[in-house]
Amino acid sequence: MVFNLERLFVDVFAPQSGDVVTIMVDVPHGEIPDSEEWQDRRRMADEWRQQIEGFSTSYGIHVNPIIVYEATGAHNRDMPEYGECAGERVRLEDIIQDSTVILSMPEYSASAPLLGLARTLEHLRIASMPTVARSMEETALSADYEEIAATCARLAPLFEGADGVEVTFSSGHTCYFDISHHGPVFQDTGLLRPAPKPSGLVFANLPAGEVCMVPNEAESSRTAGEIPATIDGETIVFVVEKNQIVDVQGDGPIAEEKRRQFSQEAALGNIAEVAIGCNDKAVVTGNVLEDEKAGFHWAYGRSDHLGGGVGAGDFSSPDKVEHMDIVYARGNPIICTRLDFVLPDGERKTAITDGALIV
Repeated sequence: MVFNLERLFVDVFAPQSGDVVTIMVDVPHGEIPDSEEWQDRRRMADEWRQQIEGFSTSYGIHVNPIIVYEATGAHNRDMPEYGECAGERVRLEDIIQDSTVILSMPEYSASAPLLGLARTLEHLRIASMPTVARSMEETALSADYEEIAATCARLAPLFEGADGVEVTFSSGHTCYFDISHHGPVFQDTGLLRPAPKPSGLVFANLPAGEVCMVPNEAESSRTAGEIPATIDGETIVFVVEKNQIVDVQGDGPIAEEKRRQFSQEAALGNIAEVAIGCNDKAVVTGNVLEDEKAGFHWAYGRSDHLGGGVGAGDFSSPDKVEHMDIVYARGNPIICTRLDFVLPDGERKTAITDGALIV
């Protein structure tokens, strides 16, 4: 199927006459180096803007010039206060407030600060697309988002009704994620239609397709176990107790670096998310934005943007803030071989076997 941006835009945003569309990108600076992928993403953003402007008159919408700001250097740090629009210095929040539709296409995710704005600005619909790649136009971005919304609707009650999520990995390790506090469940359906705020948050990671929540972060949390991960070819194991990463097993340089990071930054060790991706067009490419829509994933660090209690103020400085996802869909070095929702009466409902969603 040939990718059609207008069809995606209409399916996702249901544009209304008077909508103001803004595309945002970050740029390298200082010690943050550029890359071919990042350059192509900025070209992709320019092309998307031109295409959206090309069909804008059909829907009565206005398309702003692209907004550019200096990259933060890590995922989910707060964005800088100022950026540029058509060569002029602008306050980012002013541009966002004056828009109704935001497409954020950066190298470093701005989902956390954008989610905060989406919660307070009732007119705003935001698609956060960190590290989006042109190849996704033919895969996850071409999915049927009505069908994805239906799958999310089947998954959400499992999160809402369970006390825990028990995950077994292909390495043999297991971890139990305590969700007995029954916190808010976030359905990332990709449908960003205009709606009054009481009906729900109008925000998505695009390509979309996941259901997630923040595990119990209280000192009494029963989140515990061993979580393996392969990072840059090195396999390490996160040791978790009471929803905190308390150790990192491994003899290589990445394990050593992670141990140093977690020992110096307590908030980073918070288990911030447990999630299931459900986009049937998503393929594993090594890009977390698409990979996490293909199966089980979890995250550590900041959680306030998903309804948790760990925010930017819990880190020692703004440049230490991070929310990092790790994915176990089919095609990754380590996969989720089984995921069970554990209900209050002890009954189990299996949602994933051998890396594949069976709900």
